[in-house]
Amino acid sequence: MEEEQVKVLNLWASTFGMRVLIGLEEKGVKYEYQEENLSSKSELLLQMNPVHKKIPALIHNGKPVCESLIILEYIDEAWASSNPFMPSNAYGRARARFWADFVDKKVYDNGAALIMKCKGEAQEEAKRNMLEYLGLLEGALDELSGGIKPYFGGEQFGFMDIVFIPFASWFLAWETMGDWKIPLDTQFPRLYEWVNVCLERESVKKILPHPEKVAEFAVQMRKRFLGSD
Repeated sequence: MEEEQVKVLNLWASTFGMRVLIGLEEKGVKYEYQEENLSSKSELLLQMNPVHKKIPALIHNGKPVCESLIILEYIDEAWASSNPFMPSNAYGRARARFWADFVDKKVYDNGAALIMKCKGEAQEEAKRNMLEYLGLLEGALDELSGGIKPYFGGEQFGFMDIVFIPFASWFLAWETMGDWKIPLDTQFPRLYEWVNVCLERESVKKILPHPEKVAEFAVQMRKRFLGSD
């Protein structure tokens, strides 16, 4: 049988790209990695993702798959024989997709606002929003895990865990940019416990960059785009 060719186009600090790499690691898929410079995108990236021209992009036997949530489901289906990501029932899958969408539209967008846009009252509002969103995720984790199981899906590390855990590497950047402290351990004990359990997984330890490196990247990114301290 001909060996499968798998390649990932990504930027190391991207939470979306981290998802894809963790997913591949969990499935035991061998892949080639190509780091992208988003100020000078490669011809391969523009060819593989001509619509959005964004990372990450997964190339499987020459065929591109784009958008991280779609890529994760593709990985789960293409390598279905091991470590399923999605719940086995339709309702469970719908719930996982709902909360993944919430993470991207609320948590990611608000984190981006903290880093790139916010000052003064707008920044304070972003902080309040982040605490609200983390509180909602705390409740979802409690509900979906039955209050006692370690992961979002229960006993098994899966889709929602892969979707959210990359943000753990960005908490320090949000705190640095907003000059505040996210009270994860005191205000969101289930999330705090969940983060620490996930950080012990080999796939997560291998892929997630150090928070201090991400925070330095965020500072430089803000300076580059906004000319701001």
